[in-house]
Amino acid sequence: MYQAKASELILYGRALGLSHSEAEDVLQETFVALMQRAEPPTLPEHYSVRAFRNRALNYRRSLWRRFTRELESHRWFERSPAESPFEREAMGCLAELPPDQREVIVLKIWHQHTFEEIGELLEISPNTAAGRYRYGLQKLRACLKGAAYERDERFGNTIALVGAPPPFA
Repeated sequence: MYQAKASELILYGRALGLSHSEAEDVLQETFVALMQRAEPPTLPEHYSVRAFRNRALNYRRSLWRRFTRELESHRWFERSPAESPFEREAMGCLAELPPDQREVIVLKIWHQHTFEEIGELLEISPNTAAGRYRYGLQKLRACLKGAAYERDERFGNTIALVGAPPPFA
């Protein structure tokens, strides 16, 4: 489960305002706690996201960590020399979203949670989660004015097309 969920949880930690290294620390703490449980949780994936979120929010409360995070705020995503200008633009736009909208978008797209699951996780109604998602996507569309858009026929959602990374040599 760690290998399957680690990168998603680190991205979620970034959406919650943690630096990459802070998100990794919280990830480790979350899985250590999971392994120390006497009984495995009924829904391990849900438990891991919920436990990660709670630990991440507690982690952020420290004043010193807040100061450190502010210094690193310019590096929301780890940079890669292979990323395209479109990818950099999309990451910048995502980083500019209000934290509540960014959090729902990450949970919906990268974690593939339903609005009901997101509502339970964040202790909000599914309609509130859907609204945050919808408003966040509107802001992303406005921010990504130059990107090409296409309709996803299976779901009827508009998606942005950003350049694919070059193939491995």
